[in-house]
Amino acid sequence: MSFAGMQVLSLESRRSAEIAELIRKQGGDPMLAPSMREAPLERNEAAFQFAERLFAGEFDMMILLTGVGTRLLNQTLATRYPPERFAEALRRITVVARGPKPAAVLRGLDVPVTVSVPEPNTWRELLAAIRDRPERRIAVQEYGRTNAELLRGLRQRGADVATVRVYQWDLPDDTGPLRDAARRLAAGELHVALFTTSIQIEHLRRVAAEDGIEAGMLSALRKMVVASIGPTTSEALEEAGVHPDLEPTHPKMGFLVQEAAQRAEEILRGKRR
Repeated sequence: MSFAGMQVLSLESRRSAEIAELIRKQGGDPMLAPSMREAPLERNEAAFQFAERLFAGEFDMMILLTGVGTRLLNQTLATRYPPERFAEALRRITVVARGPKPAAVLRGLDVPVTVSVPEPNTWRELLAAIRDRPERRIAVQEYGRTNAELLRGLRQRGADVATVRVYQWDLPDDTGPLRDAARRLAAGELHVALFTTSIQIEHLRRVAAEDGIEAGMLSALRKMVVASIGPTTSEALEEAGVHPDLEPTHPKMGFLVQEAAQRAEEILRGKRR
């Protein structure tokens, strides 16, 4: 089974060329619409204030949610403190890595990971992984937007939670391809949409709303194949009123494309019925 010439929308930004090649290998015609960029916060005072608390021993656990955020936090703090200071502080406390990307950055810093969160690496798996941990003074490195469910879950267990966010997601510098994707979606010209992060649907809705076509775009999405990388992204789609047709067996881009290709014809046939 393959996409068999279907128009396949990808909103991936950093790995757009890679996902385009994967789509072509599965017989699809990719439409690339980069939807986001990582924008460092202009003022990092909050990160430095967090660092002072970390260095003073005010936390007994830190949760690292993304590799990019972990790396950028280390780089940010190194502009004011000795480069090894952040890693030294982490070695003295319990370190939780939400998946392989922050774990890889921590390995590079020679920081042991106390708790590794299993796939699909959502806030639910994270809370389950630390359910029996005694730590209650917890720092959380955020990743573009606040994970309200995670913070609520930690606080309901009696944790004193502090967050540090060193970058945020913004629209790409060139929003033309994303706006064109929203227009083509609303016109019913595409067959498959692949979502690899929850921010993609937010930004797609944002430009569609600005152009006055959000309702039509969302309606069209409900009539095509929508593939989501995992539960967090699926939740964002559900909030938009779009039910994902599939999640891959592993939250990886290659699995997403391959399994969407295998099921796309069947899903479209069912929706057209």
